[in-house]
Amino acid sequence: METVSLKYKDIIAQMRDLARAETKVSLEDLYKEGNTELLPFIDSIIQENLLEGSDILAFDRLEKLSSMADQGKRCILLVEHYSNFDLPVLSYLLRQKGKSGQKIAESIVAIAGIKLSETNKIVSAFSEAYSRLVIYPSRSIEEIENKISDPVKRAKELAKANAINLASMRTLARLKSSGKIILVFPAGTRYRPWDPDSKKGVREIDSYLRTFDYLCFVSINGNILRINSQGEMLDDLVFRDQVLIKASDPLSCSEFRKTVKENIPADSDIKQAVADAVMYNLEQLNKSVS
Repeated sequence: METVSLKYKDIIAQMRDLARAETKVSLEDLYKEGNTELLPFIDSIIQENLLEGSDILAFDRLEKLSSMADQGKRCILLVEHYSNFDLPVLSYLLRQKGKSGQKIAESIVAIAGIKLSETNKIVSAFSEAYSRLVIYPSRSIEEIENKISDPVKRAKELAKANAINLASMRTLARLKSSGKIILVFPAGTRYRPWDPDSKKGVREIDSYLRTFDYLCFVSINGNILRINSQGEMLDDLVFRDQVLIKASDPLSCSEFRKTVKENIPADSDIKQAVADAVMYNLEQLNKSVS
Protein backbone atom coordinates (compact mmCIF):
# COMPACT_ATOMS: atom_id res chain seq x y z
CA MET A 1 0.00 0.00 0.00
CA GLU A 2 1.27 3.43 -0.92
CA THR A 3 0.00 6.90 -0.21
CA VAL A 4 -1.62 8.68 -3.12
CA SER A 5 0.86 11.56 -2.83
CA LEU A 6 3.86 9.22 -3.11
CA LYS A 7 2.59 6.80 -5.76
CA TYR A 8 1.33 9.54 -8.06
CA LYS A 9 3.73 12.35 -7.27
CA ASP A 10 4.49 13.01 -10.96
CA ILE A 11 0.81 13.20 -11.91
CA ILE A 12 0.08 15.39 -8.91
CA ALA A 13 2.91 17.76 -9.87
CA GLN A 14 1.37 18.20 -13.33
CA MET A 15 -2.06 18.77 -11.80
CA ARG A 16 -0.69 21.38 -9.44
CA ASP A 17 0.80 23.27 -12.37
CA LEU A 18 -2.51 23.21 -14.27
CA ALA A 19 -4.70 24.14 -11.30
CA ARG A 20 -6.09 27.65 -11.52
CA ALA A 21 -7.78 28.05 -8.14
CA GLU A 22 -6.38 29.99 -5.25
CA THR A 23 -6.36 28.28 -1.87
CA LYS A 24 -8.32 31.17 -0.33
CA VAL A 25 -12.10 31.24 -0.76
CA SER A 26 -13.87 34.51 -1.47
CA LEU A 27 -17.57 35.27 -1.17
CA GLU A 28 -17.66 36.16 -4.86
CA ASP A 29 -16.24 32.81 -6.00
CA LEU A 30 -18.04 30.07 -4.08
CA TYR A 31 -19.44 28.29 -7.12
CA LYS A 32 -16.61 26.83 -9.15
CA GLU A 33 -17.04 25.19 -12.54
CA GLY A 34 -15.00 22.01 -12.97
CA ASN A 35 -11.60 22.36 -14.62
CA THR A 36 -11.83 19.61 -17.24
CA GLU A 37 -8.10 19.87 -18.03
CA LEU A 38 -7.48 18.05 -14.75
CA LEU A 39 -9.84 15.13 -15.44
CA PRO A 40 -7.43 13.02 -17.55
CA PHE A 41 -4.89 12.97 -14.72
CA ILE A 42 -7.41 11.84 -12.11
CA ASP A 43 -9.03 9.41 -14.57
CA SER A 44 -5.65 7.76 -15.13
CA ILE A 45 -5.34 7.07 -11.40
CA ILE A 46 -8.86 5.67 -11.30
CA GLN A 47 -8.31 3.48 -14.38
CA GLU A 48 -5.21 1.96 -12.82
CA ASN A 49 -6.99 1.01 -9.62
CA LEU A 50 -10.58 0.13 -10.57
CA LEU A 51 -11.01 -3.61 -10.94
CA GLU A 52 -13.03 -5.19 -13.73
CA GLY A 53 -16.75 -5.18 -13.06
CA SER A 54 -16.84 -1.73 -11.50
CA ASP A 55 -20.06 -0.10 -12.61
CA ILE A 56 -23.09 2.05 -11.85
CA LEU A 57 -26.07 -0.17 -11.10
CA ALA A 58 -29.61 0.97 -11.96
CA PHE A 59 -28.16 3.71 -14.15
CA ASP A 60 -31.61 4.31 -15.64
CA ARG A 61 -32.70 5.77 -12.31
CA LEU A 62 -30.09 8.50 -12.63
CA GLU A 63 -31.26 9.10 -16.19
CA LYS A 64 -34.77 9.55 -14.85
CA LEU A 65 -33.58 12.07 -12.25
CA SER A 66 -31.63 13.91 -14.94
CA SER A 67 -34.77 14.15 -17.06
CA MET A 68 -36.61 15.64 -14.09
CA ALA A 69 -33.86 18.22 -13.66
CA ASP A 70 -34.13 19.12 -17.35
CA GLN A 71 -37.84 19.74 -16.78
CA GLY A 72 -37.06 22.30 -14.08
CA LYS A 73 -37.40 20.04 -11.05
CA ARG A 74 -34.94 20.65 -8.22
CA CYS A 75 -32.97 17.41 -7.85
CA ILE A 76 -30.48 16.20 -5.26
CA LEU A 77 -28.19 13.17 -4.92
CA LEU A 78 -27.61 11.91 -1.37
CA VAL A 79 -24.37 9.93 -1.53
CA GLU A 80 -22.47 7.69 0.87
CA HIS A 81 -19.03 9.05 1.70
CA TYR A 82 -16.03 6.83 2.30
CA SER A 83 -13.28 8.48 0.28
CA ASN A 84 -12.12 11.67 -1.39
CA PHE A 85 -12.41 9.62 -4.59
CA ASP A 86 -16.16 9.00 -4.22
CA LEU A 87 -17.05 11.88 -6.53
CA PRO A 88 -14.18 11.24 -8.98
CA VAL A 89 -15.13 7.56 -9.33
CA LEU A 90 -18.82 8.43 -9.73
CA SER A 91 -17.93 10.98 -12.40
CA TYR A 92 -15.62 8.54 -14.17
CA LEU A 93 -18.15 5.69 -14.22
CA LEU A 94 -20.90 8.04 -15.40
CA ARG A 95 -18.73 9.15 -18.30
CA GLN A 96 -18.26 5.50 -19.30
CA LYS A 97 -22.01 5.31 -19.92
CA GLY A 98 -21.91 7.30 -23.15
CA LYS A 99 -23.61 10.59 -23.95
CA SER A 100 -26.29 10.20 -21.29
CA GLY A 101 -23.77 9.52 -18.55
CA GLN A 102 -21.52 12.33 -19.76
CA LYS A 103 -24.45 14.73 -19.55
CA ILE A 104 -25.29 13.66 -16.00
CA ALA A 105 -21.65 13.96 -14.91
CA GLU A 106 -21.48 17.48 -16.32
CA SER A 107 -24.71 18.48 -14.56
CA ILE A 108 -23.54 17.50 -11.08
CA VAL A 109 -22.55 20.23 -8.65
CA ALA A 110 -21.10 18.90 -5.39
CA ILE A 111 -21.56 20.66 -2.07
CA ALA A 112 -17.95 20.84 -0.89
CA GLY A 113 -16.53 21.72 2.50
CA ILE A 114 -14.15 24.65 2.61
CA LYS A 115 -11.22 22.45 3.67
CA LEU A 116 -11.08 20.95 0.18
CA SER A 117 -10.33 24.41 -1.17
CA GLU A 118 -8.13 25.81 1.57
CA THR A 119 -6.07 22.85 2.87
CA ASN A 120 -3.35 23.16 0.22
CA LYS A 121 -2.98 23.52 -3.54
CA ILE A 122 -2.72 19.78 -4.18
CA VAL A 123 -5.98 18.91 -2.40
CA SER A 124 -7.56 21.91 -4.11
CA ALA A 125 -6.37 20.65 -7.52
CA PHE A 126 -8.16 17.33 -7.05
CA SER A 127 -11.36 19.15 -6.02
CA GLU A 128 -11.05 21.66 -8.86
CA ALA A 129 -11.68 19.04 -11.54
CA TYR A 130 -15.36 18.87 -10.54
CA SER A 131 -18.01 21.58 -10.32
CA ARG A 132 -18.67 22.44 -6.70
CA LEU A 133 -20.28 24.93 -4.37
CA VAL A 134 -18.18 25.74 -1.33
CA ILE A 135 -19.79 25.81 2.12
CA TYR A 136 -18.65 25.92 5.71
CA PRO A 137 -19.91 22.55 7.07
CA SER A 138 -21.53 22.26 10.48
CA ARG A 139 -18.76 19.91 11.63
CA SER A 140 -16.18 22.60 10.85
CA ILE A 141 -18.26 25.21 12.68
CA GLU A 142 -18.31 22.92 15.71
CA GLU A 143 -14.52 22.73 15.53
CA ILE A 144 -14.35 26.53 15.63
CA GLU A 145 -16.61 26.67 18.67
CA ASN A 146 -14.78 23.89 20.51
CA LYS A 147 -11.15 24.42 19.56
CA ILE A 148 -10.56 28.18 19.20
CA SER A 149 -10.17 29.55 22.69
CA ASP A 150 -9.44 33.17 21.71
CA PRO A 151 -12.91 34.83 21.66
CA VAL A 152 -11.93 37.45 19.08
CA LYS A 153 -10.45 34.89 16.69
CA ARG A 154 -13.41 32.57 17.27
CA ALA A 155 -15.95 35.32 16.53
CA LYS A 156 -14.07 36.32 13.38
CA GLU A 157 -14.01 32.75 12.05
CA LEU A 158 -17.70 32.21 12.88
CA ALA A 159 -18.60 35.42 11.06
CA LYS A 160 -16.65 34.16 8.03
CA ALA A 161 -18.46 30.81 8.17
CA ASN A 162 -21.89 32.46 8.35
CA ALA A 163 -21.09 34.84 5.48
CA ILE A 164 -19.89 31.96 3.28
CA ASN A 165 -22.97 29.86 3.99
CA LEU A 166 -25.40 32.71 3.35
CA ALA A 167 -23.74 33.47 0.02
CA SER A 168 -23.64 29.78 -0.90
CA MET A 169 -27.34 29.30 -0.23
CA ARG A 170 -28.17 32.21 -2.50
CA THR A 171 -26.10 30.63 -5.25
CA LEU A 172 -27.64 27.22 -4.58
CA ALA A 173 -31.13 28.65 -5.11
CA ARG A 174 -30.09 29.57 -8.64
CA LEU A 175 -28.20 26.37 -9.46
CA LYS A 176 -30.84 23.88 -8.40
CA SER A 177 -33.43 25.45 -10.72
CA SER A 178 -31.15 25.55 -13.77
CA GLY A 179 -30.91 21.87 -14.67
CA LYS A 180 -28.04 21.12 -12.30
CA ILE A 181 -28.14 18.08 -10.02
CA ILE A 182 -26.82 18.91 -6.55
CA LEU A 183 -24.71 16.25 -4.83
CA VAL A 184 -24.51 16.17 -1.04
CA PHE A 185 -22.75 13.80 1.34
CA PRO A 186 -25.31 13.67 4.18
CA ALA A 187 -22.79 12.53 6.79
CA GLY A 188 -20.79 15.68 6.08
CA THR A 189 -17.50 13.77 6.34
CA ARG A 190 -15.84 10.58 5.19
CA TYR A 191 -16.76 7.47 7.19
CA ARG A 192 -14.00 6.40 9.55
CA PRO A 193 -14.58 2.97 11.14
CA TRP A 194 -12.97 4.03 14.42
CA ASP A 195 -15.40 6.97 14.72
CA PRO A 196 -19.08 5.85 14.58
CA ASP A 197 -20.26 9.49 14.62
CA SER A 198 -18.67 9.96 11.19
CA LYS A 199 -21.55 7.95 9.73
CA LYS A 200 -24.26 9.97 11.42
CA GLY A 201 -26.29 12.25 9.17
CA VAL A 202 -26.03 15.97 9.87
CA ARG A 203 -29.22 17.87 10.77
CA GLU A 204 -28.98 20.40 7.96
CA ILE A 205 -29.79 17.63 5.45
CA ASP A 206 -33.42 18.22 6.36
CA SER A 207 -33.04 21.89 5.43
CA TYR A 208 -31.68 20.86 2.03
CA LEU A 209 -34.54 18.44 1.37
CA ARG A 210 -37.14 21.07 2.21
CA THR A 211 -36.02 23.09 -0.82
CA PHE A 212 -35.71 20.24 -3.37
CA ASP A 213 -38.34 18.35 -5.34
CA TYR A 214 -36.74 14.94 -5.89
CA LEU A 215 -33.91 12.91 -4.39
CA CYS A 216 -31.93 9.81 -5.26
CA PHE A 217 -29.96 7.84 -2.71
CA VAL A 218 -26.57 6.65 -4.00
CA SER A 219 -24.64 3.87 -2.28
CA ILE A 220 -20.98 3.05 -2.83
CA ASN A 221 -19.53 -0.45 -2.43
CA GLY A 222 -15.76 -0.50 -2.79
CA ASN A 223 -13.05 2.09 -2.31
CA ILE A 224 -9.78 2.74 -4.13
CA LEU A 225 -8.56 5.51 -1.80
CA ARG A 226 -8.79 4.66 1.87
CA ILE A 227 -8.32 6.94 4.84
CA ASN A 228 -4.96 6.72 6.59
CA SER A 229 -5.71 7.10 10.29
CA GLN A 230 -2.14 8.26 10.83
CA GLY A 231 -2.08 11.02 8.24
CA GLU A 232 -3.77 13.86 6.39
CA MET A 233 -5.73 13.77 3.10
CA LEU A 234 -2.64 13.37 0.95
CA ASP A 235 -1.60 10.40 3.08
CA ASP A 236 -4.67 8.38 2.03
CA LEU A 237 -3.78 4.90 0.81
CA VAL A 238 -4.32 3.67 -2.74
CA PHE A 239 -6.03 0.28 -3.20
CA ARG A 240 -7.11 -1.71 -6.24
CA ASP A 241 -10.77 -2.53 -5.77
CA GLN A 242 -14.05 -3.11 -7.54
CA VAL A 243 -16.46 -0.20 -7.00
CA LEU A 244 -20.19 -0.69 -7.46
CA ILE A 245 -22.36 2.42 -7.26
CA LYS A 246 -26.14 2.05 -7.03
CA ALA A 247 -28.89 4.65 -7.27
CA SER A 248 -32.37 4.43 -5.82
CA ASP A 249 -35.53 5.36 -7.67
CA PRO A 250 -36.16 9.12 -7.55
CA LEU A 251 -38.33 9.99 -4.55
CA SER A 252 -40.36 13.06 -3.72
CA CYS A 253 -38.48 15.02 -1.05
CA SER A 254 -41.71 16.30 0.51
CA GLU A 255 -43.19 12.78 0.66
CA PHE A 256 -39.98 11.39 2.15
CA ARG A 257 -39.96 14.04 4.90
CA LYS A 258 -43.69 13.58 5.51
CA THR A 259 -43.26 9.82 5.97
CA VAL A 260 -40.44 10.35 8.46
CA LYS A 261 -42.44 12.86 10.50
CA GLU A 262 -45.48 10.57 10.58
CA ASN A 263 -43.44 7.74 12.09
CA ILE A 264 -41.57 9.43 14.93
CA PRO A 265 -42.68 10.50 18.43
CA ALA A 266 -44.18 13.98 18.66
CA ASP A 267 -41.30 15.33 20.74
CA SER A 268 -38.56 14.09 18.38
CA ASP A 269 -35.89 16.25 16.78
CA ILE A 270 -37.42 16.26 13.30
CA LYS A 271 -34.27 17.46 11.54
CA GLN A 272 -32.15 14.70 13.07
CA ALA A 273 -34.87 12.13 12.40
CA VAL A 274 -34.83 13.02 8.69
CA ALA A 275 -31.03 12.85 8.63
CA ASP A 276 -31.14 9.44 10.37
CA ALA A 277 -33.71 8.19 7.86
CA VAL A 278 -31.45 9.28 5.00
CA MET A 279 -28.54 7.33 6.45
CA TYR A 280 -30.76 4.29 7.06
CA ASN A 281 -31.91 4.30 3.43
CA LEU A 282 -28.32 4.59 2.21
CA GLU A 283 -27.32 1.64 4.40
CA GLN A 284 -30.17 -0.50 3.05
CA LEU A 285 -29.29 0.42 -0.53
CA ASN A 286 -25.67 -0.50 0.17
CA LYS A 287 -26.71 -3.88 1.60
CA SER A 288 -28.78 -4.62 -1.50
CA VAL A 289 -25.53 -4.71 -3.49
CA SER A 290 -23.61 -6.96 -1.09
